Amino acid sequence: MFELVIANLRVRFFRTLISVIGVALGVVLIVLFTGLAKGMTEDMAKRSANWKAEIVFARPGGMEFGSSNMNVSTAYVGRLEAIEGVASAVPVGRYISADPKARWGLLQLDGVDWEPFAKMNGMTLTQGRAPQANNEVIIDERQVKNDNSKLGDQITLFGNKQFTIVGVFEPPSGSRIKMTLTAMQSILEETNKCTYILVKVKDGEKVPAVAARINEQLPGNKVNLTSDLIIDAKERVPGLNTFLRVLVGLGAFVSVVFVLLSMYTTITERRKEIGILKSLGASRSFIVSTIEGEALLIGIAGVILGFVTAFVASTAISHFFDLQFDFSATWIAWAIAIAIVGSLFGALYPALRASGIDPVEVMVNE
Repeated sequence: MFELVIANLRVRFFRTLISVIGVALGVVLIVLFTGLAKGMTEDMAKRSANWKAEIVFARPGGMEFGSSNMNVSTAYVGRLEAIEGVASAVPVGRYISADPKARWGLLQLDGVDWEPFAKMNGMTLTQGRAPQANNEVIIDERQVKNDNSKLGDQITLFGNKQFTIVGVFEPPSGSRIKMTLTAMQSILEETNKCTYILVKVKDGEKVPAVAARINEQLPGNKVNLTSDLIIDAKERVPGLNTFLRVLVGLGAFVSVVFVLLSMYTTITERRKEIGILKSLGASRSFIVSTIEGEALLIGIAGVILGFVTAFVASTAISHFFDLQFDFSATWIAWAIAIAIVGSLFGALYPALRASGIDPVEVMVNE
């Protein structure tokens, strides 16, 4: 039977190739986009992990990905530092915008008072100096590499405002571009406001206990543990999980439809061939097994082509657009299962229809 399956696929090579490409497209959709989503959220988590502060103090909704709210009064800094167990508190402004270089994705900017922020998080300047004027920024080493930037270069932010690069910092923490908090407040017209406040706990103090005191003394605010922000980075991207589920469903739909249409058309053309097989004694199960075998090989070929295409595409995208990919074994397994099962399911109706062909009717008419 295997030889018959291979022969059928080879005879109709172009149609087989179209079916394989259809299955591969579903695999690419799942693998490439889930890898991109995981890569971007993992990159966010890694940069958040470089915060040495144990607590992030914000207003409800202020820490959501994509939020640029500066709704926390900087007056909270002094009140937080007065709480037992708090060593220091540093306000941070955050602004989310489209990438000024017209690349896919978003750009995050941080407004900070560099000295206390760097001291709290163990950061250093490798080149230049800290920003002072409202039109100065510093960037991390990765941004230098991505944009081939150097000290003194101009960068366009906030739509059309020009900023001068005056320093380079490491390690990456939060956004890759930082300016003074005063500059961000001035541009956004949010005097004495910030997006969140990083809180450093004194040595020997238990972080949950300090967080509980903050909640008790400053109720109505959002007190996040930095460790929790790192763990659930994916959950903080609005609709990401829903998007991934829709994407997986779309991939399955594409695989099923391509194989279904291909096999249905093929069965229509092979009525005479199937009629001859049945007249020679081929059973219904043999006909179904043969067609399902073709679908299985199409699914396997589609998986291979899909993975090759996804990995090549991810390499090219990473090189040209600096987007991070992190392929998950779980999603890869789902892609394989959906491609194979989708191919078999798509071929099921044509296979059952073919197995019901009456050889006598076929011989009379054809």
